[in-house]
Amino acid sequence: MITEQLITVGSVEWFYREVIPTNSNNKPPVILVHGLPSHSYTWRRVMENLGERGFTAIAPDWLGSGFSAKPDKRDFAYTPAAYAKAFGEFLKALELQKVSLVMQGFLASVALEYAFNHADTIERLIILNTPLSPDVKLPWLMQQWTIPFMGDMVTQDPLLVDRTLEKGSGFVIEDKDLDIFRQPYLKSSAVGRALLTTTKNLKLSQTLKDIETKFSSWQVPTLILWGMADPWLSADIPEKLAANASNIEMMKLEEAKHYPQEHWPKEVSEEIITFLRRQVV
Repeated sequence: MITEQLITVGSVEWFYREVIPTNSNNKPPVILVHGLPSHSYTWRRVMENLGERGFTAIAPDWLGSGFSAKPDKRDFAYTPAAYAKAFGEFLKALELQKVSLVMQGFLASVALEYAFNHADTIERLIILNTPLSPDVKLPWLMQQWTIPFMGDMVTQDPLLVDRTLEKGSGFVIEDKDLDIFRQPYLKSSAVGRALLTTTKNLKLSQTLKDIETKFSSWQVPTLILWGMADPWLSADIPEKLAANASNIEMMKLEEAKHYPQEHWPKEVSEEIITFLRRQVV
């Protein structure tokens, strides 16, 4: 069963969802991080499947997203560096020395930067449809959030969640689920302001150039699980990474798009569980 938790780290409060299995397999906890403009609810079905197979699963809402704190930008910079630092502090507060890390989406790339800088804490790395190349551009739907005046209006509209998640996934998301995704936007204007600031500060070209370089020395077992019909991210870069590194493998979900976990949770879960259970040769 998924439970909802809060933890105060420094001066900010993190919200996270957690599954603790009845019969643990004693593997390191699995941390699942979301992209924009989602929150941890996107991992609900994958988390349930992980729990059934003995894994502890933890999915936080990024600061500024979901039900975590939305600090004023004077108190939290909403930059990739600030997010990576805060993520490390979150893991430390939970007293997690070793984890397997699962990520998906725009913003999730900051967790990749964290992993590269703390490789000794990462048991396995799993990447679903996340920007991996400095050539990646924000899709127009997200670029609109950064435009002066227009962005201020668009990011205050709860329906941006519907438009983005359904456009990216290519399928209808049930109303009961959209209701939960929209809740933070209905509760406070702060989440929209945080989304605007975060998107402006992503600086994908700069951040991803560093990530691209660090892949060359990355040794941790890594699975790239890719929705091949993604309208925003090409499969070319992950295919090249998997072809050129013995520790990186790629599994393709031919019909899945940008948010594979939303409509292909069974397939995503099975690939993740198989990978996490496998012994390192």
